[in-house]
Amino acid sequence: MAPPVRYCIPGERLCNLEEGSPGSGTYTQHGYIFSSLAGCLTKTSENGVLPVVSVMREVESQLLPDVGSIVTCKVSKFPSRGHCLAKVISLGDTQSNYLLTTAENELGVVVAHSESTVQLVPISWCEMQCPKTHTKEFRKVARVQPEFLQTKEAMFNLLRAQLFLRAKV
Repeated sequence: MAPPVRYCIPGERLCNLEEGSPGSGTYTQHGYIFSSLAGCLTKTSENGVLPVVSVMREVESQLLPDVGSIVTCKVSKFPSRGHCLAKVISLGDTQSNYLLTTAENELGVVVAHSESTVQLVPISWCEMQCPKTHTKEFRKVARVQPEFLQTKEAMFNLLRAQLFLRAKV
């Protein structure tokens, strides 16, 4: 009879290093093996050596972005006050989590707020305007592709904004 399936969560202590060696989906700390994923615990052993302790997800979808991934991010260290669509160019170092770029045409600011906390409206591909104060701010506006949109309302608003921008050109 097969042993029961054991599910684990990130940070859960699985066993000590004397009972197994770390595999994928795990990390070691203070002589123990911990789970770095939410998933099923597997132990595989060959030729009487210590079993390899791994954690496998049921679905092999990417939970964390990798280099080349397109991500939506909230900008907090730059006076953008908004959300951007950016591409991961590096995983960074111990001081920064990810290095991002908005250099491609499709990437840039998706949602931004003015100093008066009103949502800015894109008026060109490089400018946004506050509807309350009518002040213009230079921003690289993202050309959001329909596959990145989650709702019909968001798609309608994007298409309306893009038609407005095309009409001005």
